[in-house]
Amino acid sequence: MAQTLTLLPGDGIGPEVTSATVRVLEAVGCDFEWESYVVGAEAVEQNMEPLPDRVLESIRRNKVCLKGPVTTPIGKGFRSINVLLRQELQLYANLRPARSIPGIDHKFKDVDLVIVRENTEGLYSGLEHQVVPGVVESLKIISEKASTRIAKFAFDYAEKNGRKRVTAVHKANIMKLSDGLFLDCFREVSKDHPSIEADDRIIDNMCMQLVMYPERYDMLLLENLYGDIVSDLAAGLVGGLGVVAGANIGDHEAVFEAVHGSAPDIAGRGVANPMALMRSAILMLRHLNLRDEADRLAKALSTVVVDQEIRTRDLGGTVGTSEFTEAVVRAIETGD
Repeated sequence: MAQTLTLLPGDGIGPEVTSATVRVLEAVGCDFEWESYVVGAEAVEQNMEPLPDRVLESIRRNKVCLKGPVTTPIGKGFRSINVLLRQELQLYANLRPARSIPGIDHKFKDVDLVIVRENTEGLYSGLEHQVVPGVVESLKIISEKASTRIAKFAFDYAEKNGRKRVTAVHKANIMKLSDGLFLDCFREVSKDHPSIEADDRIIDNMCMQLVMYPERYDMLLLENLYGDIVSDLAAGLVGGLGVVAGANIGDHEAVFEAVHGSAPDIAGRGVANPMALMRSAILMLRHLNLRDEADRLAKALSTVVVDQEIRTRDLGGTVGTSEFTEAVVRAIETGD
């Protein structure tokens, strides 16, 4: 019986990489039906809200969503669709694995990081107002509830996935109350997980450590804004945003997404790299307990990129979106 999922193709290159990902999911044998919706600027052009209620209703009904990149206006316009989805659905855990891929050009060979980012509060929430002309105030809200919840997610993930260590990243030396609360909650939760090593680093030192010795770290736990920055830094250690997966997970719903931008400058040219969304789809399959399908797709991607050295232009290759996708389909069908 087909399982119904929500699909948000996004804009820019979003529809191209989303179509490619749906194609490989079909090839791997997934029996999915898709409820597809437009959001963001395309929804506004159709005289709808940027995030229509029916989209939220669909995700709540189906529990799982696959999402392409959506453009966020800079400095004006509607709020980020990503932020709205996370807040409306309480997708409090942002999961961003970053692992070295043989053959992909980067400076480090042994990176195997998992970034866990609190998704619902902190400075990234965008709670701002103008005090007087020329003076703007942003609110950083940190709560015990959210900090404890995300710490539990990180330690539970570590135990279920064979990770050995969780490092909390903070600025509690300066923001003693807000970051101090986040750190206190982390330390309290760690007591219930004695098999997992727990330590912490100040955010600026952590960034220096990552660009010097990333192989020394296992899992990082960060509040919202720090996690946004560090997860992109970690992606840069393994080849960029075009090769890393992303997931936003709550107690009831989950959204799996490409974490790169919508790249409108190359939209429609057939050169976009679909690998990031395909790798996010692997996370989605594992979330759905479709582990055989996830392993087959992961193996096919490895065969194409590592063994056959078939890569899109952003990775130093020459193939386009469709050629890359069909190569992955062939690898799935042949079992290579």
